[in-house]
Amino acid sequence: MDIPDGDLVRLARAGDPAAFRLLVERHQPMARARASRLCRDPDEVDDIVQESFLQAYLALERLRDPDRFAGWLGGIVLNVCRAQRRRARPALLADWPEPLHPMSAEGLPSAEDLDRAEALRAAVADLPAGQRQAVELFYYADLPAGQIAESAGAAKASLHKARRRLREYLTAHRPDLIPSQRTLMTTVRIAHAEPLPGQQPSGDFNFDQVVVVLADDTGRRALPVWLTDRDGDSLWRILDQPRTDSEIAALPPEPASEALAHLLLLAAGVTVTAVHIDELGPQVTAARIEIAGPAGPRRVMGRLGHGLALAAAAGAPVRVADALIDRLAVPVPGDDLLGPFLTRDQAPASGRWRRRFEPRNLAFTDGLDRWEFGGSFRRAAQGGGLGQQNAIGSHWNDYSCRAEDESAVLCSAVPQPYGDAFVRQTIFADDHRGATVVFRGELRTEDVAGDAALSLRIITARPLRPGGDHFGAVAGDDHVVTVAGSQGWTRHEVTAEVPDNADAIQFGITLTGPGRVALRSPELTRAD
Repeated sequence: MDIPDGDLVRLARAGDPAAFRLLVERHQPMARARASRLCRDPDEVDDIVQESFLQAYLALERLRDPDRFAGWLGGIVLNVCRAQRRRARPALLADWPEPLHPMSAEGLPSAEDLDRAEALRAAVADLPAGQRQAVELFYYADLPAGQIAESAGAAKASLHKARRRLREYLTAHRPDLIPSQRTLMTTVRIAHAEPLPGQQPSGDFNFDQVVVVLADDTGRRALPVWLTDRDGDSLWRILDQPRTDSEIAALPPEPASEALAHLLLLAAGVTVTAVHIDELGPQVTAARIEIAGPAGPRRVMGRLGHGLALAAAAGAPVRVADALIDRLAVPVPGDDLLGPFLTRDQAPASGRWRRRFEPRNLAFTDGLDRWEFGGSFRRAAQGGGLGQQNAIGSHWNDYSCRAEDESAVLCSAVPQPYGDAFVRQTIFADDHRGATVVFRGELRTEDVAGDAALSLRIITARPLRPGGDHFGAVAGDDHVVTVAGSQGWTRHEVTAEVPDNADAIQFGITLTGPGRVALRSPELTRAD
């Protein structure tokens, strides 16, 4: 029987030696793969893996979320490798902009070593001829300074100027190689892009979405990313159709926009060299797109879906921050990378696939996971639905939200915030149609000048055309109880009928104007 990690951790904490042995057997391939990637000496991999599991066993009681053992263990492997690297780091090249020799002779270079060496080679090639020669003779040929130029002083002056130019070049073009800014990255494969109607994990309700699976083949893990249909459609089309440049150009009636952008870039002599993902979250959908062209390497920030589609069209590598992979990726022992993330039931009436979600993380033990933070102030920042142009782009940070002491805290960040803000969760209404639902929670307010509210909303979808199965705008009936001023923890509840044509239920808190409101102990139940 496949026992979940969380249950094995709890058994191991209770003194069951077999439970921890099963955890070791299950996650040893991932730990070994990560240690192999991070450690320069292959002979030390076994010691690093053994030390990592020993530290995990000794610290098992400090693991806050037993179900996230894999990500926690990955972090331990990283820390053990870093400790080993600090002990073994040579002092010979302490003045080099990158603390590792670009052409290390310690075994076969990894993909990361090759990438670093190529970046340094390009940086050295950009140096003036005299400085380039000094660097190549001193660092690559290991000649002493006195044999590089007319005098040791002249050689040291050339090397000093070269190191300064190299650091400026790397800071501008590859800041991830600068020791103080470097982020360890894992190269992943875009394994799937599957369109399906449903809801994003952030809580933002959409009737169409694309689930993208990024595969870490070495660590046998998969990272799911849910995109809106607008952001994920191009990626799905590119993956679902032939992708050579000539075939993309001939696709009827037109190629995906990112595929066309790739062709236009090629025509201008520009190529997409990599796409980097440093963070993901409910409101974080950015990718760092690396390009190279006549003007040299450049970096462009874009939407995550656009970046992935460009990478797929150009055949460029996609790299994800190790910390992000460790936190969000899921171990996948078999070959089915897509199935674990579909978890969908077919709706017999329409034949459409539907994702089902019950209320999650109501105690906020996982921060704001499953909760969505947004509001009309965000629409103002994006310039959507505004009648006043001077508001565009000026209100993005008018409100803030965080998890604190098993509660969600929503507050204004400026004296006169624009519009309103909400923290909410969305579930499908399938199991509650025809019933009455009650949303309860404790509210605490401080200096609320407008109003704060406990909110329950029933959503119905309107088809784009009669008899159609694609949905456009949504209509919602709001049920709220409002409070103002300042008050201690007080329990409130709102009740709503769920009609037979309801599609979703949203529940949470809202804030309009200055002040602060906190929500704790929320629950959504059916009325007796």
